[in-house]
Amino acid sequence: MATVSDLLQMQTTNLWCLPENYQMKYYFYHLLTWPQLLWVAEDFDGKIVGYVMAKMEEDEDLPRHGHITSLSVLRTHRKRGIATALMRRSQCEMEEVFDAEYVSLHVRESNRAAFHLYRETLQYEINDVEKEYYADGEDAYDMRCYFKKPKETSEKKSNNFLDGMKDLSIQEQ
Repeated sequence: MATVSDLLQMQTTNLWCLPENYQMKYYFYHLLTWPQLLWVAEDFDGKIVGYVMAKMEEDEDLPRHGHITSLSVLRTHRKRGIATALMRRSQCEMEEVFDAEYVSLHVRESNRAAFHLYRETLQYEINDVEKEYYADGEDAYDMRCYFKKPKETSEKKSNNFLDGMKDLSIQEQ
């Protein structure tokens, strides 16, 4: 799990790897609000070579879900499973600690490596395309990965309950 002392190296990693950059107060906000969702990968010398920064969305009109704000791994450390491990750990915490139903993220349409990671390795699905999402005008895929099946309708629950009662009555006879 990331700590306050990791934030400067996380920001540096972000600056080296991504066109979307954040002020330090944004990192602090995430760490203070959702500390379980920020993770770092370090080399043998303790230098941060990758991180994931995530949050829980607070829109009460949507099912409880997390969002990946930023994922970055230094080029020198890519293709080693670091991004996959960081994502899985953050997703695990979203589901277990915050009881999230799914996690969402945005990825540039041109970022084929990231798209492959999300789609093929982590089983994300495209939910939508957000036109001109990025500051430079590029579109983004809005992707989601579901932890749980969407909640059943009340009719389906009712049938499951009645089915259970039938099973009970059969066993009692």
